[in-house]
This record gives sequence, structure tokens and C-alpha cells, in this order.
Amino acid sequence: MSQNRSTRAAGARERPPAPDPLPIAVVDNHVHLDIARDGEIAPSTSDAIADAAAVGVTRLVQVGCDLPGARFTVDAIDRHAALLGGIALHPNEIPKLKATGDLAGALAEIETLTAHPRVRAVGETGLDYFRTGPDGIPAQQEAFRWHIDLAKRAGKALQIHDRDAHDDVLQILDEEGAPDRTVLHCFSGDVNMVRAAVERGLMLSFAGTVTFKSAGGLRNALAVTPLEHLLVETDAPYLAPTPHRGATNASYLVPLTVRAMAGVLNIDVPALCRAISANSERIYGSWS
Repeated sequence: MSQNRSTRAAGARERPPAPDPLPIAVVDNHVHLDIARDGEIAPSTSDAIADAAAVGVTRLVQVGCDLPGARFTVDAIDRHAALLGGIALHPNEIPKLKATGDLAGALAEIETLTAHPRVRAVGETGLDYFRTGPDGIPAQQEAFRWHIDLAKRAGKALQIHDRDAHDDVLQILDEEGAPDRTVLHCFSGDVNMVRAAVERGLMLSFAGTVTFKSAGGLRNALAVTPLEHLLVETDAPYLAPTPHRGATNASYLVPLTVRAMAGVLNIDVPALCRAISANSERIYGSWS
């Protein structure tokens, strides 16, 4: 995700129409209801949940990846039965907090909040070599190892952000030992990365990027991903699927990604929905 918070409504983008509902309910495995794109305000949590449920996206994993987002997440999962939570410090936050001397305190608060019973994932944590220069890499790697350890100690799933860092993500997971339930959020790897991930028992979560015209390599990766390793997500408010690329994303657009995935996998939509739902509950537990 890209962290751009805004409280201004001016210049809001046109809202895409709701797609046809899915035949079987699924989970949006990764959404940021606390984050708004520039020029917009974050949606009403209740409205976002209701809009998603109307098209068969009945359960969401709300992800907070800085301290305000983590606090928002814990409050939201107490208020809304459709939500479970994931919290961590995003890798791009780590160098900034380290530079100000605030990293230790921030990590301590994340650990405290992780104890909440409806926080089911530590994440998104990981590595981002796109926005953080070489000077920030050691801090990112150290914090990634810390989050892996936290997930194992707390008995939570791990959600990984991996941008331009595939080899180092896998190496650190091998060195530390991945939690039994580990998700590569917004998967961006190739066929070889799929094989390496599946060999390690990791889950692959595909976002709207898999629908982009330019994403032929990502669709090739999806095509070789076993059904039992698949999840779907929005990473909203970013990465709206085709034909709404560039619009503000939301959980109610998940059906567009699911149908595109089913086409790539050459399976019927209900079968994919059943797999996504079962995989999600296996990773995160029950929402009830």
C-alpha cells in the first residue's frame, strides 16, 4: 500500500458502479478502510461493509500499517462483525521511525495491540526496496524479522508486503522460519516466485493488478498457483481492477478481480469463490 492520508473531499474521483454479485460469498483479504487517497476522505466503515456485502464480499481483513492505522483497526474490529484485523508497521514506516528514535516505542505498541483476539494477522510487514533507499534496508530487514517473531509468538498469521525484494523476503523467511499461516499480500512475483512460495507453504493474495492489460506475467503466475494457496484482495483504496484502473478501489469491486482470476485459472466462479472463502477462514479463523 501507499500511505497518503487525506481529510479533504475536493476533487474526489468518480465512483465505479457495483458489479454483479458473486454467487458465493468471499473475503477481501486486505483493505485499508482508514486510508484515503489525495483529495478524498476515507469511506464510512459501515457503508464500505454494506456495499461489499451487497455483492457477496461479506468479510474483510482491515489492515492498519502505522500506529494511527493500528489503533483505528482495533476500534473498527470491535464495532463491526464483518471485520478482522491485521496490524504492523509498514516497511516504509520503519526507517522514518528509526531516524526519529520512535521505533522501539512504536513496535511495543504494535505488540500490545496484536493481543486483541480479533487481530488475526501481523502485517503488512516485509520489505519495500522501491521507495526506501539502500540506507533504509537494514532497518527494514531487522523490523521484518521482529514482526515474523511476533506473529509466531502471538499465534497470528503473517501478511507480507514485498516490493522489488522477492529474494530477500524468501531468504529472511527461510532464516527465521515462516509462521504456519503466511500470506504474500498483493502478489507481484513471477512463475518461479509462485513455485518457491508454494514449496514453502505460503499463500498468494492477488489484487486488481492481475486484471491490468500490462500484467501478462502476473496472470501467468496466477495460472500455476494451486487453488488451495489462493486469496483475493483489494488493497483499497488503491489498485482498482480493470475497467476502473485509476479509480478509488473498494471491497465492493472484488467480484471483478474474482471473475478475472477464474478466467485465468479456467475454473467456474463458484468453485473459485468456495476456495477463497475456505482458504480465508483457514488462515484467519472464523469471523463469527
